[in-house]
Amino acid sequence: MIRTLFDARARLRWVHLVIGGALLMPYFLVGTVVVGAFGPGVSPFDSFPLAFVTFAVSLPFPAVTALVPIARPLLVFGVRTLCAVDPGTLADRPARSWDARLRAAAWYTLHVGVGGILSGMSLALPPFAVFLIVLPAFPGLRSTPYGATRPLATDWGVALAPLAGITVLLGLAACSAAAGALLARLAPVLLGPTPADRLAAAEQRAAELAVRNRLARELHDAVGHALSAVTLQAGAARRVLDDDREFVREALTAIEETARRTVDELDAVLGLLRQDDTDLATPGLAGLGELVARTGLEVAYVSQGDPASVPELVSREAYRIVQEGLSNAVRHGSGARAVTLRVSMGGGELEILMENPVSGATPVVRPGGGRGLRGMAERAALLGGRVTAGPEGGAWRLRVSLPLGGGR
Repeated sequence: MIRTLFDARARLRWVHLVIGGALLMPYFLVGTVVVGAFGPGVSPFDSFPLAFVTFAVSLPFPAVTALVPIARPLLVFGVRTLCAVDPGTLADRPARSWDARLRAAAWYTLHVGVGGILSGMSLALPPFAVFLIVLPAFPGLRSTPYGATRPLATDWGVALAPLAGITVLLGLAACSAAAGALLARLAPVLLGPTPADRLAAAEQRAAELAVRNRLARELHDAVGHALSAVTLQAGAARRVLDDDREFVREALTAIEETARRTVDELDAVLGLLRQDDTDLATPGLAGLGELVARTGLEVAYVSQGDPASVPELVSREAYRIVQEGLSNAVRHGSGARAVTLRVSMGGGELEILMENPVSGATPVVRPGGGRGLRGMAERAALLGGRVTAGPEGGAWRLRVSLPLGGGR
């Protein structure tokens, strides 16, 4: 018990209370002016009741000053540093709502009020306790005003004075520890996040998660597609390295162009990390022909409609969906490498149909893989569209429907 009263946490909380008492002094001086205005010669230092009235009059002033929004982060800093409170239960943002401001004002008033009382006790009681402890050793102290009081005027009173002094010190430590524990318990209630703070934090987390998901989709679709195409070209070139030098040369050229284009796309994606409103340089539906040509697959590509009539947002997302579909065909398709791609733009809806033969082998599960279909579904859902994919009639079929009037 005694160790608890004097441990490091209790000492830090006592320092916090003393700081509260120091912060009370300017308000107390204002209170003396207010009390002194009721009559000439009235001083709060003349009597204890008048000092208590002045103390009560001074408390509304710190409450008013703590209504400033920036006051809450400052108060939270002091609590986090000295009161041993879980930081996750406190709100670091300035108080924007009146609920948060009133809570901060209540906390500050409680802090300076309790701190003022404990500071006064810390100033007055230790000297008196020391006087009691040394009273039997110094007989001359009995003639002082303290020593002449009735409890100390007897021999029994003098003999028990050291015990009384030690009790006073222990009582002061207990009061300080109890007051510090009370403030530490109330800090999360008065300085914790309000419902408005929790809502703002949830909205911020949702926005950050949306940006992370967007980055993940762009990296998966752009870089993943490029690596699949490079893998396919390199594998084909390796197989005919000794028989068809011209094909190898063309494959290496395609690998070089794909790598250079992927670096540009990677720079655009990473630009999002530096500036949230960076617009990704996605080619859109007009670039599907070039995308198909560099995949290394035998693609029967049919496009119906004018790509320029498709909104830019829908065009970009459709490009990424087709890109991921071709990447899946490269990874999981059969050796025939034949893919059918139909893109139809009209009737207020963009439709994409992609088919490729599948081998009967069990697909290889890559660590961290399986995000392609989910990414396509997320892109379509953002535009109010839908994606269906799965084996059908010996082929893998991907169907995508995007409304041309869709938005994020």
